[in-house]
Amino acid sequence: MQQIFNSFMSTENNKRIAKNTLMLYFRMFITMLVSLITVRIVLDTLGTVDYGVYNVVGGMVMMFSFLSGTMAMASQRFFAFEIGKNNHDQLRKTFSITITIYVIIALFILIISETIGLWFLNHKMTIPLERMAAARWVYQLSILSFIMSILSIPYNAAVIAHEKMNVYAYVSIVEVTLKLIIVYLLVISPYDKLVVYATLILFTTTITTFIYRIYAKRNFQECNYSFYWNTPLFKEILSYSGWNLFGSLAGIMKNHGINILLNIFFGPTVNAARGIAFQVNNLLERFVQNFMTAVRPQIIKYYASNEMGLLHRLVFQSSKFSFFLLIIPAFPVLLETKFIFSLWLKEIPDYVILFTRLVIINAIIDSYTSPLGTSALATGKIKNYQLIIGGFALLNFPISFIFLKLGYSPQSTMYISIAIAITCLGLRLIILKGLISFPVKKYINNVVLRSFSSTLPSFIVPSIILLTLEESFIRFILVSASSITFLICSIFLIGLSKTEKQFAIQFIKKKMNLN
Repeated sequence: MQQIFNSFMSTENNKRIAKNTLMLYFRMFITMLVSLITVRIVLDTLGTVDYGVYNVVGGMVMMFSFLSGTMAMASQRFFAFEIGKNNHDQLRKTFSITITIYVIIALFILIISETIGLWFLNHKMTIPLERMAAARWVYQLSILSFIMSILSIPYNAAVIAHEKMNVYAYVSIVEVTLKLIIVYLLVISPYDKLVVYATLILFTTTITTFIYRIYAKRNFQECNYSFYWNTPLFKEILSYSGWNLFGSLAGIMKNHGINILLNIFFGPTVNAARGIAFQVNNLLERFVQNFMTAVRPQIIKYYASNEMGLLHRLVFQSSKFSFFLLIIPAFPVLLETKFIFSLWLKEIPDYVILFTRLVIINAIIDSYTSPLGTSALATGKIKNYQLIIGGFALLNFPISFIFLKLGYSPQSTMYISIAIAITCLGLRLIILKGLISFPVKKYINNVVLRSFSSTLPSFIVPSIILLTLEESFIRFILVSASSITFLICSIFLIGLSKTEKQFAIQFIKKKMNLN
């Protein structure tokens, strides 16, 4: 194990990351199962048009999440940094000033939402006239839900920074129960189903927000807020957040901005298809997100303690594993998308199959980027990183607008997104070389090329099955089983290095009580 310690990372941190990842996967499987059930029932109950209205109107409010998302990343970074330096007094001060900043952000979002946002909803959105009153209710309820979630972010960030991932697994039980209650109440409700759905979502957000807040206040001393003001610290957090804000804005315009464009050019039916495609993608991306939630604090702490060798190794490993964790569940979905939707939904909206395949391909490319981005953000020197990466990502919106204006199809926006994602991956590596002396050539050879090449042999058997058998449940089982089996074997034989194989074997043996 000493060899593994020297070439991979410390055994203690390995155990912590593995334990936290397992807890997060427990949470994910519960929420994934319930999400698959609830999306089907909600779509069937609301109908395609109302589902599309909720997706785009709620998305308008979510456009402001670039502010809260920026501060969430800043909170996690500053909290984990102070924990890594074992500076508890500064941690307490940082938490208190972060809460103050979040209150200011919440007030700002409320003002913008009730002025510019409300005007845009009433005068620019493509919504059937008879559903406009319900859309306004959805908008107001979405604002309240969003503000509630904003005020909980510092507490969630504290949980993540302290690596208490089991809390998410426990809260998932509450979330699952509430989602099932929502579905039941939605089906039996005699009132406007769209308004009822938005109301129940607000109720769920409120309950989970208070659970995280109560847990953090009881378990972390720094989470007991008392007003504190420090202008240099305030400027440092805002300076970090300011450049991060630009990158977050680019992400919001790429997702929710494109959604609004599609509504303007094609109406709520296309929004419904895109919304379902992103629901599937979000379920698959949880495999990566849960892993990175466990890894992210360690990356920041390695940088804070100046352990650059371990930092590089962890970025290599987490990038590769992120790719593998996404490609394994995504592969059968890509191959049997049509059949999966025929089993899942009663009515399949137009474009949803193509949208789903394209958004998954985009996500596979982006799976490398979270460890790279985290290591860049850990340095605090993010001006050039966000200007370059955010600038290129922001091009999604104007380029998509031009293509749609010229009469191109809705899926053209996703082809543009894929091309820009590939470009940004290369740019991230170049920037990291200057920030943390990142070995770019070694990363491309050992991570990108190795991970891609390890998946190629897995196409052979599933492709033969697809070509020789008619679409059926038996073919779906055969394609899924063969693709996952061959992927796992190929990843182990080709994708993993010698030390990674040793670590995987040791970990599996330990879990099976074989050593």
